[in-house]
Amino acid sequence: MLKRVHSVTLPVALLAALTAPSSGVSAKTGKSNSAKATSEQTDSAVIWREPSDIAARNLFWGPGGEADQPHGPFKFVEEDLNGTSPKYVVRDRDDVKWTVKLGMEARPETVASRLVWSVGYLTNEDYFLEHVQIDGIPPHLKRGQKLIGPDGSMQAARLKRHLGDEKDLANWQWRNDPFTGTWQLNGLKVMMALINNWDLKDDNNKLYADKRSSERKYIVSDLGASFGATGLTFPFNHSKGDLNAYAHSRFISRVSGDYVDFRTPSRPSLIYIARLPEFFSRIPLDSLVHHIPREDARWIGHYLSSLSSAQIRDAFRAAGYTQEQIDGFSKVVEERITALNDL
Repeated sequence: MLKRVHSVTLPVALLAALTAPSSGVSAKTGKSNSAKATSEQTDSAVIWREPSDIAARNLFWGPGGEADQPHGPFKFVEEDLNGTSPKYVVRDRDDVKWTVKLGMEARPETVASRLVWSVGYLTNEDYFLEHVQIDGIPPHLKRGQKLIGPDGSMQAARLKRHLGDEKDLANWQWRNDPFTGTWQLNGLKVMMALINNWDLKDDNNKLYADKRSSERKYIVSDLGASFGATGLTFPFNHSKGDLNAYAHSRFISRVSGDYVDFRTPSRPSLIYIARLPEFFSRIPLDSLVHHIPREDARWIGHYLSSLSSAQIRDAFRAAGYTQEQIDGFSKVVEERITALNDL
């Protein structure tokens, strides 16, 4: 039987209780069974909201919609050295701040944010632009200099909107968070497997405070390592946004009784053992999307099945993929949705 809730909102004060065996917290509802919570506990953690309008969601524009799209011209603010992709903070003509990401993650991240958002998970507002021109770029940058023209022009860029009512608090951990044991977190893990997002380091998760309310929002903020192989592979360009690698990768690795193991993330190719710290840091990620209850996988599959083929294709169209790539990626996504519902 599919489980239903209208939102996932957990008192932060109950974080310790959620991981304790005698907590009185239901792993099925993600809510405390205790009557001890008081009205003074106003801070809350949110990772998912009931997507009652899935069939109407516009996956071309994504969570920000058409109204929030970036408007040039853009002015350089600073270089962002987090992560591995070249990134630059800019402001548009409306004084909205954006992070511009270049490189092989720009297209897959644009798609991933839309699919994850479509089924109720919180995501960043991402947009893809084939061409961006940024004024005021300094003559020397630490990364991506070769991807920028002499006039400040850039090609194939993902722009992430900075929301003025959100404060970046910290990174959250997959194995130590308020949602451990809930089907909502399990559903998010399944979504990561569905899109082959293998880079599930805790560094890629962001906890935001909503300045307008007491909500604390749990978001997978870096989804760029998606739609390629199931792990860090060689050659590296098969790891992200590679249709052939995605289409030929394994989605479900094992079904045993009431539980499912998913293939993504998998261990890095052995060639990367030369980079020992990174290689061994990724080994624990191998089991992150194992032992998922079948009913939880079917639960998220049920929501995904409400998406039309046109909506799924719109998500890839928004990232500037060719028609052949749109058709190929979408076919794999739809096959995986069917596999979830057949569990």
